[in-house]
Amino acid sequence: MNTEEIKQKIIGEILKTENLIIEYKELTLPVAPDVAIGRISRMDAINNKSVTEASLRQAEQKLQSLKRVLSMYGTPDFGRYLKCKAIIPIGRIIFRPESLYCVNCAK
Repeated sequence: MNTEEIKQKIIGEILKTENLIIEYKELTLPVAPDVAIGRISRMDAINNKSVTEASLRQAEQKLQSLKRVLSMYGTPDFGRYLKCKAIIPIGRIIFRPESLYCVNCAK
């Protein structure tokens, strides 16, 4: 992959993540107490809402990282980890383009 293909992959991931965030925000809207769904169903809805809120936070972090990586496009830091400045392996860029730190620096 060349840098332009990597850039397009990052842009695609940004769009996908933005759509996912919109979906999660819709799913985390409060359940109105006057909606007759039953006590067990309401508890299940509250539990699902908590799980979706956690997914929303992760998606927002991913989006922030993807935008940061994209902002580095065209600079000498593009394709390098933030802390150690090692070159990011192409496989890692393909599967986790939002990665900002290597395994050792992320500890």
